[in-house]
Parts: sequence; C-alpha cells; structure tokens
Amino acid sequence: MTPQLIRRLLVANRGEIAARILRTARARGISTAIVRHPDEEGGIAPRLADACLTINGATPVAAYLDIAEIVRVAREWGADAVHPGYGFLSENARLARDLAEAGIRFVGPTPEVIELMGDKIRARNFVVERGFPVAPSAVEADDPATFAKRALAVGLPILIKPAAGGGGKGMRIVRDAAVLETELATARREGERYFGDGRLFVERYVERPRHIEVQVFGDSHGNVVHFGERECSVQRRFQKIIEETPSPALTPQKRADICEAAAGIARAAGYVGAGTVEFIYGAGGEFYFLEMNTRLQVEHPVTEMVTGFDLVAEQLRVCEGEALGYAQSAITTQGHSIELRICAEDPAQGFVPATGTIHLLREASGPGVRVDSGVHQGQRVGSDFDPLLSKLIVHGRDRREAIARARQALRDTALLGVTTNTAYMDRVLAHPLFAAGDYSTAFLDEQSAVLSGKDEVLPLDLLLAAAALNDHQWVDAAASVPAIYAAMGGWRN
Repeated sequence: MTPQLIRRLLVANRGEIAARILRTARARGISTAIVRHPDEEGGIAPRLADACLTINGATPVAAYLDIAEIVRVAREWGADAVHPGYGFLSENARLARDLAEAGIRFVGPTPEVIELMGDKIRARNFVVERGFPVAPSAVEADDPATFAKRALAVGLPILIKPAAGGGGKGMRIVRDAAVLETELATARREGERYFGDGRLFVERYVERPRHIEVQVFGDSHGNVVHFGERECSVQRRFQKIIEETPSPALTPQKRADICEAAAGIARAAGYVGAGTVEFIYGAGGEFYFLEMNTRLQVEHPVTEMVTGFDLVAEQLRVCEGEALGYAQSAITTQGHSIELRICAEDPAQGFVPATGTIHLLREASGPGVRVDSGVHQGQRVGSDFDPLLSKLIVHGRDRREAIARARQALRDTALLGVTTNTAYMDRVLAHPLFAAGDYSTAFLDEQSAVLSGKDEVLPLDLLLAAAALNDHQWVDAAASVPAIYAAMGGWRN
C-alpha cells in the first residue's frame, strides 16, 4: 500500500484541541482549515489555520454536530482528510462513512470499529468473548422483564450505565435496592436525552477504585502497540480534571498486565489509529474493562511528555497509510507527567460553568511546562461549549518534581475576568493523599470539606498593576474594575 499524503486537512473541532492539531499539521507542511459557527466566540484556533470555514446551525453546538455541514465544507474546501479531535463527532461512524463516500479520509479508526466500541454492550460482549476481564454485569436487552432482578443479583452496589454512554452522562450508582427502579428510569431518560438510546446495563460498582487507561495505537498493516497507562482517578461527577502518568498505583507486573490487555483488545478489534482502553482498578489489584474510546483523549499530552512521541503526528502518518515503523520495545518512558484541566467553572458553587471576558491572561512557562490553550486575552467565554479553557501539562524527573512544577505553574498562571478552578487544583495537588499517590475516584467527594477552602485574592491595586505590566495593551482599565472584582475570587497568586 503506497502512502497517500495529506495535503489539506480540515479540523472539525474548536478550542485547545483544534489549536493543538493545527500546530502539528502545519509543522508537517499540511495546509489547514478549521470550521466555525458565525455566532461563536473567538479563540486561538482560527488564528492558526490557513482557512476558517463557516458551518451553519441553529446554535454553535448544533453546527458542530451536523454531519452534512462538516462533509459539505470539507468537500467544498477540497480536504484530503478530516481530523475530528475529541467530543462532537469524533466517535461518529456515520461521519467516517459519509466522508469516505465523498473521497475524504477520516483521521481515526474504521466505522465498523467505532460502532463496535461505541456500543458499550457490544464492546463488553466482544471483550468477554476474547477472555479479557469485565466486572460482573447484567444487560437489560437480554430479558427486560427480569432486568431489575438480575441487576440486584450482580450484588450491591451497582453502577447503571447507558449502552451508548460517554462522559459520565446517565451513570447512576445504586447502593439501596429500594431506589433501583427509580434510578433505572432516570438513567434511561438521560440515555435517551443525551444519546438517543435508552438501553441500559449494570455492572458491579467497585468501591473506591482507580481509573486507569492505556493509550493504544494501530496501523493498517496489522501492527498494534501501547504507549503506557494514565491515571485518571481525580474526577468530579465522572469527569476527569487531573491526570498523570505513570500511575502511582501500579507495580511493574500490574502495569505490564493491564497494558498488554489493552493492546490485546485493540489487536482483536483490528484497531487503526489512536485509541484508549479504559479499566477500573480495584484495591486488590484486580482490573476490569470499562470501555474503549476510539479517538484522541483530552489527556494525551502526558503520554507525549514521557514518551517523546507526537500522537497527532502518528495519527496523520497512519491515516496516510504508513506503517508504525517501530516495535513495542522502541517505546520507553522517562520521568513523570501531570495534566491539569483549567476550566471556566466555580468549584465553590458545585463546579457550575462560569462566563465572562478574559481581561488578563498570563500562561505558565519554564522547564518541563507545556500549555495547550484554546483562548486568548480579550476573548468572551460563553456557555455554549464545554468549560475547558486550556490544559497545563508538566514533566519532572519523578512524581515529586512533577507535582512541585505543577503547583508552581498554577501560581504562574493568571486569568482575570472568568472564575476558574486553578486554586482548587492547587489544593488537590497539596493534599497529603494525592502527594502519597493514595487516592481513588472517590477522592474529591471524600475530601470535599478540605478541598473547598476559600481562594486567596490580591488587592485591586496589585491586580491593576499586573494588568499594566502585561505584554498586551490594557484597554480602559477603569471600566474593567467590576469584571476584575468579579474575577478576584477565582485567581490565586
């Protein structure tokens, strides 16, 4: 198979992930374009692309989810390939098929694999049939009339999950049999609302588990490798906010076992491109298949920091038809990496999304520090999209140094005008249990009283002085005083 170079790449996404993909594509000499709704707020990505293409829809989000619109602009611009990023249509088999029919490549796995792994019940059965571990479970479709009874037979506590789920939506933990029917009904409604699919299944809920995922990669020549694991247990409402690699929970043998299981699942599926196999890891060292994400993950930079590989560049090479060109033994890791998701949200108010205008933005820098940002100073942050603004990634010789660099980088980050979670994440990093690597997916809930401390603020005159010293012009500082006051509670020095 002769490789077919990608000369024109459309990025069907926005924010930090679009900017991150654009930078790698441009470094490879590829002409790039990005999509954008007319009512969408600004961002860095449109400034990095060679072309900015308008997509239409009743709302900005609706436009990004409109397959026909994405295919239309890709065809009209003459794209060779479309990179979906993560979220939106990144795991949509129909988009991959419609692009193929238009003669355009999809940077991702085949539609068949997307469908297989996107259906949590099919994926679970696929894994079970090939001898990989899954938690005890019950599937509604096997016998709807007895589902509740079979769910209880799994053994409380149980976790209700939508068959087409993702991002924690529709998931419900049940510890009391008396509320099972109510929770099933709620999960079914949420599945229908978010995914148009009300099918459910339940798994035994592992108390205080770790969430471990493995980065896998395959090519169209039958080669599959893994790039090690990531620890993703710092979560609120099943949403990750801090990730690290390597996991402080795994012994070398457990690391080998879980990574080989992930590669085995990808190999069995004939996987092509970047994917992530996720596992629940119990206190006794047992691990169970959770799901497979058939796309690039938000937290992929920590893997890049310890391995030295550019995973987006690898995606583009594989999409062009190239073989990986290296064996598993060629992938080694050095040091420790941590990623912190900087979000426009207020931890003191239950992580409710925050809006406003970014009046001052100073991003961290220094040895071992990387910032994947999707915003710029002066940008209005609305409520249409996910609150993720940027990702702060650090690398150290060991975990201790990585934590120290992460805390310093948070202190070096200044963002005025929008409340963020930076001070909250600093408290997480400073917590003794996190420092010891002794935490689970229940960590944030269990330590909520300790982590909900009041953010430190600076006097207004110092804030204005910081603004005046900023490299960018501070326009009408006096008129911005109310916005600065509003932001003070979210900015820690």
